[in-house]
Order: sequence, then structure tokens, then C-alpha cells
Amino acid sequence: MRKLFLLFIALAIVSCKNESQSSSLKDYFTYNAEEKVEEAGIKMIPIKTRAGNFKVWTKRLGNNPKIKILLLHGGPAMTHEYMECFETFFQREGFEFYEYDQLGSYYSDQPKDSSLWTIDRFVDEVEQVRKAINADKDNFYVLGNSWGGILAMEYALKHQQNLKGLIVANMVASAPEYGKYADEVLAKQMKPEILKEIRDLEAKKDFENPRYMELLIPNFYQEHLCRLKEWPDGLNRASKHVNSEIYTLMQGPSEFGISGRLAKWDIKNRLHEIEIPTLMIGAKYDTMDPKAMEEQSKMVKKGVYLYCPNGSHLAMWDDQKIFMNGVIQFIHNVDQNKI
Repeated sequence: MRKLFLLFIALAIVSCKNESQSSSLKDYFTYNAEEKVEEAGIKMIPIKTRAGNFKVWTKRLGNNPKIKILLLHGGPAMTHEYMECFETFFQREGFEFYEYDQLGSYYSDQPKDSSLWTIDRFVDEVEQVRKAINADKDNFYVLGNSWGGILAMEYALKHQQNLKGLIVANMVASAPEYGKYADEVLAKQMKPEILKEIRDLEAKKDFENPRYMELLIPNFYQEHLCRLKEWPDGLNRASKHVNSEIYTLMQGPSEFGISGRLAKWDIKNRLHEIEIPTLMIGAKYDTMDPKAMEEQSKMVKKGVYLYCPNGSHLAMWDDQKIFMNGVIQFIHNVDQNKI
């Protein structure tokens, strides 16, 4: 009789546990109970600007009131697609996170008014997205890569009262220093004849010449942007979907230095104003100087540095384990008030 009683108790415990897990999973995959149609976590968020009202594409994965992470892609005007690698790692941890195409990018509205493409306007957009996803200082993390790192730092300088943690992946705080590193370090690693041909095309502003990318892809992009022999599908799709008009206006025609509206951007002397926990990520083969990334981690009030010894500008792909483990550990440490 006693054995039957113990078996009943055990079955009851397992049943309760399964019900709890089922309920938890149900909550995890529910985005908005008020929506009449489920769209796999996708929502077009309204954005107000001086040039009119538009919508930006977002996709939520997970449900965690303690940790909400907004991913800021690079470019400007690339897409969320090359950041899809976070799905596997962040879902394992039970994080709530948002893939997001900034205004002008492929899955969002693409207005033609060039006055929209400024840092301040993008920062205001991120703040509107934050409000729409109900994130706040107790749970909101921003993770920006490349141009997304610029946007993340600028957002923190204006709205850090709404942030719990900041992650800047592969982006220095000074565009002139970025350009100097490209000229004085990365360019010198190329074969002289290759570099000369690239510089000749740039001097002529012949950026539409197919030869320009023929030279850059094997000699620069595959060395410093993503070092995987076969580029990930998400990166290939993002590359096809880039809004080149906005990209060229702000960044310039290539990742080999910077020459657009962002050419003189520099907030290095303001990093000390960032008081929230901040992770700076550098990589050995990056287009950004990894030593500068380490220096930046010491300039903010609560900085942590992560170095990816096998990574490039997209270390999330080509030094994935070190990158992802470091990011996840940082988020857990911030969540547990260890930083």
C-alpha cells in the first residue's frame, strides 16, 4: 500500500512539473494575446518622425520579463538576417530578444527623405521601439554590432536611464580612428599591387566598377569581415538586401574605411558618461582595432572586455563560441547584479 502511495505522489509531481513546463512554453511563445492573428512573433512597430509616420519590422523570440534584448544590426541599412545566429544561443538561455530592421532596411519601410538618415533620428527610433516592447531599466539590454554599435552607444548616452546593460560588438567610438586603423594597419597587410588597384578605383570614385568588389571581397572582406570559408546564409541574405543608398550616404561605399556622414563621428571623450554595465567586444582580425575596444571598456564606468582571438568584424560567426559564451555570461552577471 505504501509503495502505491509513493508511486501516486511521484506521478503527481511529474504531472505538475509537466503542466508547469507546458504553461511556461505556452507563455514563452505567446507574443500578444490581443492580436487576432499569430505572426510568429513578428510585429510592425509604428515610428513617428518629422518626415512622417512609418513602420519598422521586429520579431520577438521568447518571453522573459527579466531580460529583453534588442539587436541592432550594422550597415547602416543592412538587415537583422545576419544576426539570426543569436536565435540558437539566446533561446537556450530563455532570454527574450528582438530581431529588428531599422527604418530604411529591407523588411521595414524605406522612405526616400534623406533627412531621416541621422544618428539622432535613429536614436529616437530605438527609444520608440523600446517603449513598444515594454522594456525598461530593469530588463532592457541593447546589443549593437558595427553601425549598430554606434547606435547603441549613442542611445546609451541619451537614454541610459532606460537600460540595464549595453553590449557593443566590434565598433570603436571614433570614426577617424577607424579610418586610421584601416589605412595604417589593415591596408598594409594587403599585397601592394592589390592595394594600389583599390586606391586607384577609389580615387576615380569608380565604386560601381565590378572590379572594386572583386578586389575587396577576397582581400579584405574575407580577411576582416567574416573569415568563414562559406559565408552563413543569413549574412548572404543581408548582403543582398542592403539599402545601398543609405549605406553609401552614411558609411561610404565600402567597409574599407569610412567616408559618409559618419566620417567625423567621435564620442570617445564621452564614454565616461556611460554608467551602466557595458561589454565591449574586440576581435583579432576585425576592421576595428581590438586594442581600442579594450581601451573603451576601461573608459565606461562599469566596463568589461571580451576578446575573440579567431574572430573578425562578425565574430558572432567566425569565433562563435567565445563570442556567444562571453555575451551570455555578461548578461547573466548583469541580471544577477554582479557587475
